[in-house]
Amino acid sequence: MNAGRRRLLVSAAAGALTALPFVNAAGAARSEPFPIRPVMLWVPWAAGAATDLSLRLLAELAGPALGQPVVVSNRPGAGGTMAMGLLTQSEPNGYTIAQIPQPVFRAPFTHKVQWDPVRDITPIIQISGVTFGVLVASDSRFRSLDDLFAFARDRPGELSIATNGVGTTPHLVLETLFTERGLRYIHVPYKGTSELTLAVESGQVLVGVNSSGFGPEVDAGRMRLLATFSARRSKRWPEVPTLQELGFDIVAMSPYGLAGPRGVPPSVVAVLHDAFKKAMFDPRFIEDLAKYDQELAYLGPADYARACRAEFAKERAAAERLGSTRGAVN
Repeated sequence: MNAGRRRLLVSAAAGALTALPFVNAAGAARSEPFPIRPVMLWVPWAAGAATDLSLRLLAELAGPALGQPVVVSNRPGAGGTMAMGLLTQSEPNGYTIAQIPQPVFRAPFTHKVQWDPVRDITPIIQISGVTFGVLVASDSRFRSLDDLFAFARDRPGELSIATNGVGTTPHLVLETLFTERGLRYIHVPYKGTSELTLAVESGQVLVGVNSSGFGPEVDAGRMRLLATFSARRSKRWPEVPTLQELGFDIVAMSPYGLAGPRGVPPSVVAVLHDAFKKAMFDPRFIEDLAKYDQELAYLGPADYARACRAEFAKERAAAERLGSTRGAVN
C-alpha cells in the first residue's frame, strides 16, 4: 500500500470515529433521545400520604408530555431524607429523580449524613409548599395551644404529640414551643400523614403536628385545627389563628420540588422541567393541591437551584444559633 493510500485510509477512519456519538462511562450515547424508558420518581413519604397522592397525580400528568410513564416509588423514614441516598447512588441520566422536602436541607446539621443537599442534586423544578398546623381529634378537651401548655405543666410527661419525623419542621417548632417554656412532651414520629392522622383521630396520641394533608379530615369535622404556622390565616380556615398571632415569632412553610442526581445534563433537565411544569399547571393538579391547602410555587431549574442554596444557608444559620451543628457533611 503506497503512502498516499495509507494516509487516505487513516484520515477516513479518524473521520468515522469523530462521527460516532460520544459514549460515557455508563455506556449510553449522549445523542440518545430522552426518555426512551420509564422515569422513576422517589417519594420520601409513606404511600397514601398527602404528598404521595399529589405527586402520583403529577407523575400521571407528566407521563404523556414525556412520552414515557413516571413510576412513583416510596422510601419513607428519616424525616423525609431517605431519597437522597438513592439519588447519590443513581446515574445522572434523568431516569431517577426524587422529591426534595425541607428536611433534606436541615439534616446535615442535625446528624451525620453522607451527602450534601446542594452539591449532590440537580434541581429541576419547585412545585409547591405545605401548610403546617397543630391538630387534635374533634372530641378532644384541647381548644387552644394554651390548653396544651397547661396540660403539659400539670401532667409532665403525659402529653403525646405526633409529627412526621425527627428533625422535621413540626418537630423543631414543637421543641421551640415547649422546651423553651421548660415543658415536656412525648414525641411520637410517624412516617406519613395517613398514619399520623389515624393515630390522632383514634386517640393513640393526644396531638398531631403535621403538613396540610390533614385538610380533608378537618373539613369533615373529624379533627380540629388549633393553629397554623403560616404568615397569614388560611382562606380555607379563617377562624384558625397563626402562631404569630398567638405571640410566637414562628413562620414555617416548607417548599418542595423535584431534583435528580448531581450532573444531569441540561438538555435532560429541560425535558423533565417542561413535562412537570405542564403537569403542575394542569387544573386537576391545582385542584388536588387545594384539598391540602397548598398552592403552586413554581420555580425553574436556575431559580430553584438558588432557592435550594438559600434554604441550606438558612438551615445552617438556624443550626448555628441553636448550637446544634455537628460537622456532619462528608
